[in-house]
Amino acid sequence: MITHSVFFRLNHKDDASFFAASKPLQTLPTVKNFKRLKQTSTKNNFAHGFSMQFSNQAEYDAYNTHPIHVAYVRDIWIPQVAEFMEIDFV
Repeated sequence: MITHSVFFRLNHKDDASFFAASKPLQTLPTVKNFKRLKQTSTKNNFAHGFSMQFSNQAEYDAYNTHPIHVAYVRDIWIPQVAEFMEIDFV
């Protein structure tokens, strides 16, 4: 099992529209246990996070190349995310 996590800070305060635009990621066929996370500590600058799981590397690769994910990164993530950290664990 691969746990894919990304922690981030937005360029703006309108996080409602950003998170609404992320909902299609949850429906992709290989995504399991999608979670939206909100930071409660003041120890870092990342206010939000996503976490999801994939059964294996092939499923994770399919997610990364899925047209919905590619469009999300291009049209939503890149323009709206100021800073992020991606962490993947097995």
